[in-house]
Amino acid sequence: MKTFRTNRPTIYDIPQTLPPSDYTARIPDAGRRRRLSFSWDFDTRAVTLGMKIEDDWEPHIKEMWQGNKDQISKGLAIKFGVHALDRKVENFVAIDTKPMSILAYHNELYPQVRDAYVMGQYYPALVGACALGERILNHLILDMRSFFTASPEYKQVYRKDSFDNWDVPINALEAWGILLPGAVAEFRELKLLRHRSLHFNVSTYDTLKEDALAAILHMRTIIDQQFGTFGLRPWFIEGTRGQIFIRKAYEEHPFIKTYFVPHCALVGPLFGMGRIDGGMTIFDVPDYGDGDWTDEEFATMFNDRDPDDVVTEPPEILYVGKEMGQEAGPAS
Repeated sequence: MKTFRTNRPTIYDIPQTLPPSDYTARIPDAGRRRRLSFSWDFDTRAVTLGMKIEDDWEPHIKEMWQGNKDQISKGLAIKFGVHALDRKVENFVAIDTKPMSILAYHNELYPQVRDAYVMGQYYPALVGACALGERILNHLILDMRSFFTASPEYKQVYRKDSFDNWDVPINALEAWGILLPGAVAEFRELKLLRHRSLHFNVSTYDTLKEDALAAILHMRTIIDQQFGTFGLRPWFIEGTRGQIFIRKAYEEHPFIKTYFVPHCALVGPLFGMGRIDGGMTIFDVPDYGDGDWTDEEFATMFNDRDPDDVVTEPPEILYVGKEMGQEAGPAS
């Protein structure tokens, strides 16, 4: 157990149930911490199933990969049934991975769309993907418009609670700097597919599978681009190894403040993870001291940290001074 001394409140003393802005304001060393972009919502099994086992691989490597593939296929058989399992596995690989995503409105619905495609229910998958795209646009408008009441676009969106003309929310969200260019492009492509598929068109019977797959992959890219917790994004600090952190200046960005900050722990460069009661918990140095670190300084501190200094269990905190009294004990 690591021991730390401090004469002021720490992250272990501030209620995490507070609104994020209030929580941050009450942490004395918040200037030396950043929000950790982290996600439990992802599924990369399609990559494993799609991996080609090469002839020149070592036998034990081949055996390991084949074992992984077989285990995933058994899991799919349990979930989707053994009938036409080869086709279901092929469909599962085709829709690619479920990207690492922050928790938002789409997390419970997107897997249902994916499952419909795996089962060969292509029309529900197509309609579901298009409807999910529209639902995300509407949620974004409702959540973001109060931040932009002085903008010209606000006049187009403030009176309505839903939008079936996708151009209105897409244009507004693009003008406000909410949607990234990649997400804008994907929404516009999905819009065209929605119009052609949902309005009666005899020709769509012949392309249901292809259109459903296209719609799902558009949605996949939208989720990855806009809600992804990993990769090159303007709101992430560049160059940190193994973890992703949010830039300090973006913590008040309307999109990041609304969707990311409530789910991203405020950590310092020596944070670690450990198990308590069977679950993973974040532990950290209680107090990093006074002053602010730039994003670049934080990245350097994180990349150059000594593994022995990483906190992976509840630390012991010795509170000293009149303000804190003389109590001591492990952080809870």
